[in-house]
Amino acid sequence: MQNRWGDEMEILELKDVSLKINGKQILKGINAEFWKGHVHAVVGPNGAGKSTLAYTIMGLEGYRNIEGDIIFEGESIKDLSVTERARRGITLAWQEPARYDGLSVRKFLTASAGGNVNVEEILEKVGLGAEYADRAVDKTLSGGERKKIELASILAMKPKLVMLDEPDSGIDVASLEKIFEAIKILKEQGTTVILITHSLAVLKRAEYAFLMCNGMIVDKGRVEKIIPFFEGKCMPCEHKNMPKLNEKEGNEDEC
Repeated sequence: MQNRWGDEMEILELKDVSLKINGKQILKGINAEFWKGHVHAVVGPNGAGKSTLAYTIMGLEGYRNIEGDIIFEGESIKDLSVTERARRGITLAWQEPARYDGLSVRKFLTASAGGNVNVEEILEKVGLGAEYADRAVDKTLSGGERKKIELASILAMKPKLVMLDEPDSGIDVASLEKIFEAIKILKEQGTTVILITHSLAVLKRAEYAFLMCNGMIVDKGRVEKIIPFFEGKCMPCEHKNMPKLNEKEGNEDEC
């Protein structure tokens, strides 16, 4: 099966995915397809449901009791645990990376790769020097440094699909370029990338994008189609702050 752009098959498909947490509807009938080896973005304002969607795909505790289905490589994974999904080749990089007290960067990256890995080479790809190899993955590292190390671990493990939650969070401009280079490397090695972001700079690194608002996908397509959202224009949705129609012109007011 070819996608609408005529090349690769889909690796991940969301079929009418809905999720309630503590009785509150968070995701509302999400339908989306992500294509093998491409870079996608899920964008929208804070509170739109972007991170919740990523946690649902990953199968984190509290995010698995869904309606609808999640299809990965042609098979349903909705009933699989987070560990089983990880074994299938799905991984998630957190907006705020975890600390591992007592664990060195070298051991962390070696474990991520499941064996031999050139730690210094992987660190260089994310803009960190060889001296980081023997440091601990703990509070002595800044959030930005831990984010780079987490991304280095993803490069080492070579997953089939990775979701990067706000990859530019806590990163300076120079370091952000290294993050973008790592995204390019992931694509070149065949990994499907999903960028969870409300940043225009990050969005422009994707090929296709989904715009979320109020737990729904309100638009999708090539990145060029979604960019106007970042230029102050509203997309149709059911959010309580959705501007009313201009009665004279019949057009929506800008946000």
